[in-house]
Amino acid sequence: MIMISPYQLFSLMVLYQFGTTVIFGFASGAGRDAWIAASVSFLLGALIIAGYAAIAKLNGSLSLVGWFRRRLGNWLGTTVAWLYPVAFIYDAGRGISDLKFLLPLTLLPETPPWFFTATFMMVVVYVMYGGIEVLCRVAGVLLPVLICFILLETVLLGASGSLRADYLQPVLGEGVGRVAENVWPIGITQTYGQSIEMAAFWFMLNKRGHLGKISVGATLFAGLFIALFDLLAITALGEHVFKEMIFPAFTILKLSSIADFLENLDALGALYFMCTVFIKMSVHLFAAFLCIRELTGAATQNHAAIWIIAGSAYAIGMTMADNFSEHLHVGIEILPNVVWVPLYLIVPAVILLLSLIGKPNKKGLA
Repeated sequence: MIMISPYQLFSLMVLYQFGTTVIFGFASGAGRDAWIAASVSFLLGALIIAGYAAIAKLNGSLSLVGWFRRRLGNWLGTTVAWLYPVAFIYDAGRGISDLKFLLPLTLLPETPPWFFTATFMMVVVYVMYGGIEVLCRVAGVLLPVLICFILLETVLLGASGSLRADYLQPVLGEGVGRVAENVWPIGITQTYGQSIEMAAFWFMLNKRGHLGKISVGATLFAGLFIALFDLLAITALGEHVFKEMIFPAFTILKLSSIADFLENLDALGALYFMCTVFIKMSVHLFAAFLCIRELTGAATQNHAAIWIIAGSAYAIGMTMADNFSEHLHVGIEILPNVVWVPLYLIVPAVILLLSLIGKPNKKGLA
């Protein structure tokens, strides 16, 4: 039986929720109030994660697929459950598309996108062959390293005199409207609603009684750092530049300069992005693989399924958008309302309600 430690699950959730938000400005549409939108989003996100954890507690050792089958019946529950691995594979494809557009603009302008995205996918597939325990160990090693780099970046930016607190003024000068628009629906679904994928692994936790504390704590921890990234970007760049920049995290790293020695720390931005995208994409594909394996009753080690799932995500990512504007439009304007709100908020709310009023689980989470 595969077992995951509390620290490994905590690390995996934090890095998963960082995702691409460490590069793209989270809630940048809110301008200088983006940090407020980020803060409200992670607080509401913690409530959503608590709801997911409550479903897990009420349904004992069942996985994500098991929730739907138990509460909706075998036929309807199986039908609904199939929507989730499909959505996870599509979300993994969006990660591939992020790479396809980001790396030519920042680090590898002369390298064909198909080459570095294919290489990246091969690394993900290699980890999938190793199993979820390998991914969790990798996350446990990466988290303290990335946190140290983030804190170092904060110190360097402050010491170089690049941060201006007056760029945050006036707070809520444009009212709460644009903050609310960036909280609902994308702010709470893009990172926190998507975390329902973690339910595919929760039954592997070796101390299930701590699931709620670990998952909610990881969400609050990740959310604080996401809000910190927004604060750094706004106070370093100003509202207008922050809103217009595609990758503000790379831009602020160029501002770090101490005695003409420590400067242009673009490599840190690349490290953030590659590590967190790797974790998030691996979770997408692992969750899809585990759900499909349970739905089909396939063998535990089905390497053909791994290649099919990874290949599907790669094909989707390389063909879903012709340009970055189209990619962003779908991700910001269409996907949250059409896919994420129904799958990550409405359906789980129904399952939670059915779990509360249905027959209690005798085993619980011990």
